[in-house]
Amino acid sequence: MASTLRKITMAVLAPAMAVGATVGLASAPASAAVWNTCDQYGNTSLNGYTLYNNIWGSGAGSQCIWANSGTNWGVWADHPNTGGIKSYPNSKKVVNKSITSLGSLSSNYNVSVPSSGAYNTSYDIWDTNYKYEIMLWVNKTGAVGPLGTSQGNVTLGGHTWTVYKGTNGSNQVFSFVRTSNSTSGTVNVLPILKWIKDTKGWFGNETIGDVQFGFEITSSSGGLNFTTNNLTVSSS
Repeated sequence: MASTLRKITMAVLAPAMAVGATVGLASAPASAAVWNTCDQYGNTSLNGYTLYNNIWGSGAGSQCIWANSGTNWGVWADHPNTGGIKSYPNSKKVVNKSITSLGSLSSNYNVSVPSSGAYNTSYDIWDTNYKYEIMLWVNKTGAVGPLGTSQGNVTLGGHTWTVYKGTNGSNQVFSFVRTSNSTSGTVNVLPILKWIKDTKGWFGNETIGDVQFGFEITSSSGGLNFTTNNLTVSSS
């Protein structure tokens, strides 16, 4: 199920709320992180990236985020085994360029994720008006699925995806779900945006704003660790 604009706006507008105080920061890695928080909408900027704890869904449990840098960070989450997305902890890079003015837009990722729970590891890409949301799922586990209806498979940006098209009531959502799970690789994002614009005509020459990468967690009962070993987003 696709994420919503709420996860962006609430991270900025909502007051920080302590979550999982009894857990504290014991779930952070043994090496001391340069930043960590268990606040519901805790966020910080590091090395040109903005990190969000972002516990936005209903019925959520405890969650803490830590970071050694904007490109190396992780989350400990203990969300109940119920339906519905509980959180989308993520790292965001702002692009603010139109599709036709972009010479390149790509990302490298390397993650360590649990074998249990229900979640996806995904990019969440937005235009500056938040009319369109492009999700790129590089892996998924458990009872999770994208919003909308299948549009078939396509090979773009170095991966083969099943494409879904839908709406969450606030914006249109285009989800690209990798046909096999991956924990590391490179995604060439620009050809995906051009395919949506030029081949399918689903939007025009939108200005791409936020490129987020994180873990959309539905359940992680008992406490699970999600680690972004490395993430870089590059554009020109």
